[in-house]
Amino acid sequence: MGKLWRIPAHDSERIAHLERQAGIPAVLAQLLVGRGVEEPARVKEFLDSALTGLRDPGELPGVDEASQRIHQAILDRRRIVVYGDYDADGMTATAILYRCLQLLGAEVGYYVPSRLNEGYGLNSDALQKLRDRKTDVVVTVDCGIASLESADISQSLGLELIVTDHHEMKDRLPNAACIVHPRLPGHDYPFDGLCGAGVAFKLAWAICQRASQAKRVSPAMREYLLMALGLVSIGTVADVVPLLDENRILVKHGLTSLKNSPPLGVAKLMQITKLDQKSALGSEDIGFTIAPRLNAAGRLGQAQLGVELLTTESPERAESLAEYIHELNRSRDSLERRIYLAARKQVTENFDVENDPALVLAERGWHVGVIGIVAGRLAERYHRPVVMIALDELDNHPGVGSARSAGGLQLHTALAACDDHLISHGGHAAAAGLKIDAAHVDQFRLHFLEYVASERSSEDLVPEVRIDAETPFSGLGIKIVEQIERLAPFGNGNPRPVLCTSRVQLAAPPKRMGGGDRHLSLSLTQHGITMRAVAFGMGEWAEELGEIQDCIDIAYRPVINEFRGRRSVEIHLVDWRPSEAMASVG
Repeated sequence: MGKLWRIPAHDSERIAHLERQAGIPAVLAQLLVGRGVEEPARVKEFLDSALTGLRDPGELPGVDEASQRIHQAILDRRRIVVYGDYDADGMTATAILYRCLQLLGAEVGYYVPSRLNEGYGLNSDALQKLRDRKTDVVVTVDCGIASLESADISQSLGLELIVTDHHEMKDRLPNAACIVHPRLPGHDYPFDGLCGAGVAFKLAWAICQRASQAKRVSPAMREYLLMALGLVSIGTVADVVPLLDENRILVKHGLTSLKNSPPLGVAKLMQITKLDQKSALGSEDIGFTIAPRLNAAGRLGQAQLGVELLTTESPERAESLAEYIHELNRSRDSLERRIYLAARKQVTENFDVENDPALVLAERGWHVGVIGIVAGRLAERYHRPVVMIALDELDNHPGVGSARSAGGLQLHTALAACDDHLISHGGHAAAAGLKIDAAHVDQFRLHFLEYVASERSSEDLVPEVRIDAETPFSGLGIKIVEQIERLAPFGNGNPRPVLCTSRVQLAAPPKRMGGGDRHLSLSLTQHGITMRAVAFGMGEWAEELGEIQDCIDIAYRPVINEFRGRRSVEIHLVDWRPSEAMASVG
């Protein structure tokens, strides 16, 4: 499916004005103008992202009461359990709060439900087990805001429940002692994009302030909080929340923390993956290396081991856990490839990918732990919302689905519109989960596609590539790309800039690479300058590109590649087309 390239009009006056006023290079000024950052004060704030830009934790709704209750529970020697989620955000949030309470001498443990056996959020069986083990206080992280029935059960069991979360709320709040949430009704917190780990960090910071009896925490607690920034950066990048405002600050300084003083288990994982050999870490190192390994543990039912990796103080245990989780990621990768191929076959045989507004796929035997990743890959490939449902082999249990959005569709609203066909659902605007009886899948598919069609126009079905600027290869010197890197950390809300170059030729036939030949390696040339290019996940382009005799236009992200101490510019291909194709400006 051809993509529409959108290249913004070049406003040379605004760019030159910002260049003069902020004292920055023209390339940086152009990219900042394209991101709506045009005031010199905002430019400095954006580029510096100083730790002092973080808001006091007490401003986050619910933090004051929650920190007071938890601190009092520590003093009273009451048993506290941190109840987390099984994804990377939930694991890091659990580790952050657990390590904080350990530091303060609390009687504390943690609990993470199994994705395969228990599912997301609080559940009554787990709460009963915790109560049987003499637990007094349960503090949720990255979950709980939608667990209304379980919150009621927690009260009946005599548990003090403190909910900290960032997910979508239901029509009422859970029955809890107190709730910490950026969008808590009746409050007006300036930034609603914190992930579960970000919320847990703010709470941990506030607890440390109470324990220190001052806004400035003790040296030991400050050292802990700086280490915890590394965990926050993992959770923030992994949960694909906007890398703006406080998240930008948390990730920027968290990456430095991960490089200089990572938790023991993370250090071992970075050694295995050779991230420890890099001079600096970027958000992509989390997104493509660290987070997938943590998520693999959760997806394959081993989230408890993920939290242990993040919290252990034993070098031997850290090493064995890192190796085990690294191998789990290999297993996850194999499962994902198999299911992706089966899902692609369903799409080809059963859908009109040019016109159908969404894809709802179902199959018996699909692994519930990886369907979310595959749904995301399909949503990106087809520019359609995708729902993938893993049906039980014997219909003894409901089907479990994962949904990923595309084109701005609000998934939680879409699923709510199809509520009559579902047992349950929940999640974000961009990612959601559901349970459904196998007998209702066909009706759900019909209703879901009808709803998406009513919300999206035919133009919405055409995937777009938003391009920041056009440049020849001669403009891609390492100093220019170093200026581009000043916009980092990159991610949702602040994507790595996409450039385009016209009339490029292949210097050699394209080569497939990576497991399953999924990726593509290219050598491209223009006016005597040759660049190495990589197209991740697009090995299938090899045959078509190999037949091209004329010039092509390319859209790509420039990066700096480090190899054995040598730094060079490399481009990550996003899209290509035969030259002379028209691009849309606007």
